[in-house]
Amino acid sequence: MARPFLKWAGGKNWFVNQEYDRLPLQYNRYIEPFLGGGSVFFYMNPEQAILSDINDELINAYICLRDEFESVYRNLHTHQIKNSKEYYYVIRSRRTRTNATSAARTIYLNKACFNGIYRVNRDGGFNVPYGKVKNVIFDKHDLHDSSIALGNVEILCQDFEETIDLAERDDFIFCDPPYAVLNEDNRFVSYTANLFSWNDQVRLSLALNRAAQRGVKILMTNVNHQEVRALYENLYGFELDVVERNCMISSQLNARRVYSELIVTANM
Repeated sequence: MARPFLKWAGGKNWFVNQEYDRLPLQYNRYIEPFLGGGSVFFYMNPEQAILSDINDELINAYICLRDEFESVYRNLHTHQIKNSKEYYYVIRSRRTRTNATSAARTIYLNKACFNGIYRVNRDGGFNVPYGKVKNVIFDKHDLHDSSIALGNVEILCQDFEETIDLAERDDFIFCDPPYAVLNEDNRFVSYTANLFSWNDQVRLSLALNRAAQRGVKILMTNVNHQEVRALYENLYGFELDVVERNCMISSQLNARRVYSELIVTANM
């Protein structure tokens, strides 16, 4: 079975391990507007899918792994051999010349950086420090399985609302947005240079409500915050639930704790 080839802060490995029985068995297309590491996509391995994200570097990595596998892997093998702290910072600062070398750079930095975090500054430059990984291993068989799983998938770099609006009756949307909440500007949402704002949370709720009215199956994970819950509590056909999960992003062990997570569903 294909597995995610990227580690993503806020990734959904915990969801497929703990909450997989919430996922539908029957649906038409699988649609994911906040792709990230794609844990749920790879777990479900759908026959038809639309995957999207606003992060163009991330989307390029998916497209190139699908379409230029050998070239991407050849560059990754070079990174694997040369990996060191000094080499990491050289690659982090380097501009790439082709889409395939850019994809390999993204995957290598994700593997070698601290805790697998993807974070950029306001100019869009990747700025996560080296993770002190002595041996960075890229398994060709696993990467090829991921490439095959992406073979018939439509992969788009665009705003989430455009992707949600593509969904039709009996399609299934899995939605995992960055966790912006009202009056919490410093929350960790730096996945792209353009932060996911509270207005985006509101816009997301409206887009999902339109999709639900079209008969689209929806499952969303989000921050369990009263302002976010209020966006969905009065929408017809939406159901809210709360589960607990471990958060392992922090560098401080005593800051790694159990958090509650909001799950919103419709037409399920």
